[in-house]
Amino acid sequence: MPKRSEKDEYRVVGSVLEELGLDRQAALELKLKAALHQKILQLVKRRRLRARDLERILEIQQPRVSELMRGKLSTLSVARLLLYADLLGAEAEVKLRSRAHAAA
Repeated sequence: MPKRSEKDEYRVVGSVLEELGLDRQAALELKLKAALHQKILQLVKRRRLRARDLERILEIQQPRVSELMRGKLSTLSVARLLLYADLLGAEAEVKLRSRAHAAA
């Protein structure tokens, strides 16, 4: 539930994605996309790639490179992000962890 602080700031207690009204599946997909996007940005930074380099490596046009770099995740699927990571030399691995509060 949101709470108002003394300074009249809006604070979220719990999941921001739930607060935005996203269903569980959409929230999980957005979390996965965000994690993939962060790793891709790290690869780009580590390799010191420029927009032109990304156009060539990912075989996409400049507007798509811009969307990727700005984090416009609504235009990118998980599959597309995985492909980009692969083209940048990364290997995807799926790990699942149990949550302590998960229902049995």
